[in-house]
Formats: sequence, structure tokens, C-alpha cells
Amino acid sequence: MVNFMAGAFKEARKADKKEEVPIGCVIVKKGKIIARAHNLRESKKDPMAHAEILAIQKAAKKIGDWRLNECELYVTLEPCPMCAWAIIQARIQKVTFGASDPTHKASKWLKKHKVKVNAGVLKEECQKILKDFFKRRRTRTRTRS
Repeated sequence: MVNFMAGAFKEARKADKKEEVPIGCVIVKKGKIIARAHNLRESKKDPMAHAEILAIQKAAKKIGDWRLNECELYVTLEPCPMCAWAIIQARIQKVTFGASDPTHKASKWLKKHKVKVNAGVLKEECQKILKDFFKRRRTRTRTRS
């Protein structure tokens, strides 16, 4: 489990280098990573280009089916409501995340829809990369004013 979260964290670092919100995701089937993605909302100018959505699309393409029944999703931040709904629709059975999202708490919704949820894996690392990103962003915003 920690190895897969490390893969998601590696994706988050890729997003960070692109000045995207540093969220990364991997999707695993039968113990093997089948898809990786990170946030690309700014790069793609697409509000839907969340790490989870992009990873779900890649996984579906890889296995040739939108049903990801035997898959698990690992993501550095608790999914937002949009991503939670995509996870449910893709029939992903388990979600593991690092940092909690106090704003949305969509993991409660996942649980309600019978998705197993595991929280807090690599929590400190996942929180730190996000805090550092937003601290840099606030500093840049203040210096531009």
C-alpha cells in the first residue's frame, strides 16, 4: 500500500514542478499500477483535469472497459465530490488517500456507496507538499500586488 502511495506522491511532485496543485494518483489492478496521473487543470485549461479523473480515463483505456471493478485508487488528497462520483461510476472498489480535505469530506460519500476507504497513508508528506505549494503561491501573489 505504501509503495502505491509513493507512486501517487511521485505524480504529485510532477504536478508541483509544473506549478499545478500537487495532487497525484495511481490506479492498481491485481497488485500492478495500470494508470498514473497528476493534476493538469492549469496546463490543459480544463476544470475536469483532476488527477483522479485523468487516471480513471487512462485505466479504462488500458483495460478496455469503463468498469474498473477490480481496481484500487491511490491519491495524495481526499477526492473532491466530482472525483468521488467518477470513482463510484467507474466501480472502483477501494480508495486510499494521504491528506484529508476538510472542505469536502467526500470520503463519507464513497463509504455510503460501498467503496472501501483508507485514509492517512503518507499523510505528512502529502500535507507538506500541498502546504508548501500554497505558501509559495500566496508569496507570489503578495509580491505582484
